[in-house]
Amino acid sequence: MVAATGHADTSVGQGELVKAVDRALTTHGRALLTGPAGAGKTEVVRAVAAAAESRRETVLRLAPEAADQWIPEASAAALLATVPGAALERLSGPQRTAIALLCREADAPRDGRDHVALRLAVVEVLRTLAARHPVLLVLDNAQWLDAESTDLLRFALRLTPPRVQVLVAECVQGGTSVGEPLCGAGTPAIRVPPLGADEVAELLVRHGLPARLAGRIHQASGGNPRLALALGHSLAEAAGTRDAGAHHADTLPVSGQAREVARRLLAEAPAQARRTLLLAALAARPTTALLRRAGRPDADAELAEAERAALVRVGEDGTVEFTAGALPTALAADAGWPERAAGHAALAAAVDDPVQAVRHRALAVDTPDQWLASEITEAAAVCRRLGQRALAAELGLLAAERTPSHLAGEQLARLVTAAEDAGWAGRADLARRATRAVLARDASPADRVRARLAVIDAAGQALGALDETFACAMDDAAGDPSLQAAVQLRIATKHNLSDGDPVRSRDAAARAGALAALGGDQVAEAMALTVRARMGRILGDPGAEAILAEALALPAPEIPLGMRNAPQYLAVRHALFDDRLDDARRQLMTLLPAVQRTGSAEDVFEVLRSLTEVELRSGRCAAASARARQALELTIEAGLSPGPAWYVSAMAEATGGSFARAAAYARRGIQASQEEHDQVFLSRSLHALGLVELATGEAAKAVATLRRVAELEAAQKVVDPSILRWHGDLAEALVAADATEEAARLIDSVRTVARGLGRTGVVAAMDRARGLCLSAQGEAEGAVQLLEATAQRFETLRLPLERGRTLLALARAERRRRRRAPARAALQAAAQVFQEAGAAPWTDLAREPAPGEGGGAETAAVASLTEAETRLALLVSQGASNQEAAAKLFLSVKTVEARLTRIYQKLDVRSRAQLATALRASG
Repeated sequence: MVAATGHADTSVGQGELVKAVDRALTTHGRALLTGPAGAGKTEVVRAVAAAAESRRETVLRLAPEAADQWIPEASAAALLATVPGAALERLSGPQRTAIALLCREADAPRDGRDHVALRLAVVEVLRTLAARHPVLLVLDNAQWLDAESTDLLRFALRLTPPRVQVLVAECVQGGTSVGEPLCGAGTPAIRVPPLGADEVAELLVRHGLPARLAGRIHQASGGNPRLALALGHSLAEAAGTRDAGAHHADTLPVSGQAREVARRLLAEAPAQARRTLLLAALAARPTTALLRRAGRPDADAELAEAERAALVRVGEDGTVEFTAGALPTALAADAGWPERAAGHAALAAAVDDPVQAVRHRALAVDTPDQWLASEITEAAAVCRRLGQRALAAELGLLAAERTPSHLAGEQLARLVTAAEDAGWAGRADLARRATRAVLARDASPADRVRARLAVIDAAGQALGALDETFACAMDDAAGDPSLQAAVQLRIATKHNLSDGDPVRSRDAAARAGALAALGGDQVAEAMALTVRARMGRILGDPGAEAILAEALALPAPEIPLGMRNAPQYLAVRHALFDDRLDDARRQLMTLLPAVQRTGSAEDVFEVLRSLTEVELRSGRCAAASARARQALELTIEAGLSPGPAWYVSAMAEATGGSFARAAAYARRGIQASQEEHDQVFLSRSLHALGLVELATGEAAKAVATLRRVAELEAAQKVVDPSILRWHGDLAEALVAADATEEAARLIDSVRTVARGLGRTGVVAAMDRARGLCLSAQGEAEGAVQLLEATAQRFETLRLPLERGRTLLALARAERRRRRRAPARAALQAAAQVFQEAGAAPWTDLAREPAPGEGGGAETAAVASLTEAETRLALLVSQGASNQEAAAKLFLSVKTVEARLTRIYQKLDVRSRAQLATALRASG
């Protein structure tokens, strides 16, 4: 009777729960942990028990399994079998006999058992154990305790001393709580919450599964860790990891272990309720009213039971939402065809929406029907006009399936259109399904190209694995300049995104433009010019603006497919790069409703990403955070590649939220971008992480991280420093890490390029780094003058956060020359700037002395230390060994030893004790 085997490690995100349980046990002596199956209760219990054992407490564990609930006294016997023999020695004869009988160590007497002696024996055992050490009694899976054991334990726990603490974990859901009567009234009940998308990502990474699937698996699992892991493994097995990114949250393979976990969750609802749940699973937007109209008169009561079982949430307006996306999939998969067909037929008669009525009618039959296929096609067209591209794709596939075989031309046209709708929606699963059907038919080369392009468009950032698709599309497009142009445009995107090669991307775009002009396709020509302009900007080509102007002059639809290649959007990006933030915001607010009408989730994300960046640079952190949340929610809902959304979230958190959360998002972004071979957003997420490391005083780590950005940008031949502004951050990190000569070389190099291209914001950022460099080199007066001028320039440029960072640098420089009043004034000014912008983590930095520097009346000697030396001195004075300091500061032991020698010389000390005294005297 031990914890059930086969549990996966689901301990992610449980730290706060463990603390909450510890607090409840300390305060009340009892704690009740609840949550659905697979929520991670067992991991919390194990962590609490391990902590108790580390305090030398006696831990008694009991974890019955499902079959044990039908065996009388089985759990009580299992518990007492684990008690040390010494605890039984003080028992009276009748009590020892009662326990021996319970554990089947003696034959039952003819005159029956002494149940009073057994109850008193259990109480006495617990008292004996508690007299020696505190006792923690852990009852996991309490819902599977047999009735006799429950009764016995309830009696015993009423009479135990305070040194016996009790932790009960149970899966209550639709049944009756066992833990509450065991623990007694007033026991704190702690419910295990579902994991967030970030925590699901961490769980997947721990188990070697792709982090890029986190959003989809989070949606499908509802944050249940066991179901999330099962879905991840099912997905990896089903797709062989090759097409893993092709699955949408609604279509993740609920098979194998995932199906068993989902079934176990669904089993908590009574059979009648499960029939209502199946109807809800088949409906697109289920409500209690709809389910009643569809033949479930007791839907309200049955859904209330399902809600108690944590299977659905029912809103005040009657809307029904499953707690995990895998549950309706499992319900539909387990139902037979007649049951599903009957459900769809009932829903077809009950829904108000004519599009949904057609959809249900189509799903209620499995035979071709020319007139029904036409109705479905018309419904798909309605969805397309409304921007509901995913539903249009689903309906298009249904229309093709219901089209009679003698209408092969219509069937093929419907499949190609469905593929293109799926491409717009980013639904790689539907795009691949439609494309496979197209390629299995006698399709024209043009239709094959259109279908393959849909697969490419739906792939998001994961273009690196589509070489064969690109090659086949080019082969089919031979002889048709317009089709060739369309393929070359996608190849240009791949060269930049996956290959990190803007030169090849520019050349492919030039070929696409020439082909588009030959084919008379002005939309494709404008998009090709846009790609050339974007790559030109990256490569530092002064003619990039003229190429963009040429693209904007061509007639084009409101928003072409693929926001990245729309000239209107590139104009916005250039405005952002040039710090024309009001222009960028105004254009973006015009683009946002337009892209929302198209139904392209990826295009909407692009606009939200740019809005986030504009708001951040404008010093509007609350607005930026709101846009970043929208972008992340859209990414999860639409199943987009998560790397870009995690980067956007990292930058929003690094400015207006929390450095810790920013680092977590950045690491997720790095992981996802590496998995998808996305070189562009790999650089961005690394920059976000390096910025956090710099801000939190981890200079050596920041240098290592930002050097990776520099290497990636060099490999990508990026010339223009205004696109991803990491250069100043690396220079500041080098200064903080005592590498001022390298910092000076970087500053001079980047400053020259930035001045030549007219990138004033970048020049100002490099001047801030130069001011810090001068300060570290002992040129205090020049450093202060430069930083004061730079702060003024950032104010003129209307870049408040950059001005705030410059004021922080000024405070640092003033402190180095021991001018406390100007240093304090600069800090206060920085704090005001950050506070007005809503930049919470930076406001906190401005309220304290700069990282690693004392805040008291500093001595001249201590003030002469560099930031890197100060950090090392503080660590060593607090007792860190050279090896520990090296690990903490990301340095070699030799570097630590050499730096310590310089510190001792500057402070005129000879030991660590004297060093600590000198630092205390300074602060």
